[in-house]
Amino acid sequence: MIEFDLEVDAIGLHCPLPLLRLKKAMQEIESEQVVKIIATDPAAHLDIGVYSDQVGHQIIDYKKADDQQVFYIKKK
Repeated sequence: MIEFDLEVDAIGLHCPLPLLRLKKAMQEIESEQVVKIIATDPAAHLDIGVYSDQVGHQIIDYKKADDQQVFYIKKK
């Protein structure tokens, strides 16, 4: 199991809300800390992937099960 510092529940939220919740969470943590975000929006992997690439955060794990996507993202 991956250790994380903050969990974001974006279940049932649609674009752009999961991404906005992730951005807010990233402002609340320190560099090198990890956010776990759970989303059900089918496009979440696209939005979160592009955002992470643009700002330099690292997606350290991604899992998809049924309709849920779980991301672990390390802040740069």
